[in-house]
Amino acid sequence: MASHSGLFGMIESVVRQRCPRCHRGRMFLGWVRMYAACPICRYVFEREPGYFVGAMYVSYALAVPTLVLVAVLAHWLWPGLSGLTILGAALPLFLPLTPIIFRYSRVIWAHLDWTIDPGA
Repeated sequence: MASHSGLFGMIESVVRQRCPRCHRGRMFLGWVRMYAACPICRYVFEREPGYFVGAMYVSYALAVPTLVLVAVLAHWLWPGLSGLTILGAALPLFLPLTPIIFRYSRVIWAHLDWTIDPGA
C-alpha cells in the first residue's frame, strides 16, 4: 500500500474518494449517498450540522470551469452558433457531470477541513 503522507497521498485519497483520516475507507455508498462514518476508522464525515455547506463553495469552484470547458467544446463542435445558443447546448452536456462534482466537492471539503483541523 502506498504511503498517504504528504500532498501526493492526499491527492490520491481525494481522487479515490477516501476518508481524510485513514485514506482507506470509502466516503460514498452510492452515487450521492455518503457513509455517516468511515467504514475503516469510524471517522464521522459530517462533523457538525451544516458541515457540508462549505462544500458548496468547492462545488462552485469545480462547476464553473467545467461548464466553461463544456461550452468551449460545444463552440468547437458547433462554431456558427451564438453565445446563448452555445450555453443552451452546453447545459445538457454539463448536467450529467453534476453528481461527480457533488461527490468531489464533499471529498475535497472533508480533506481541506481535516488538513486544517485534524483534531476535531
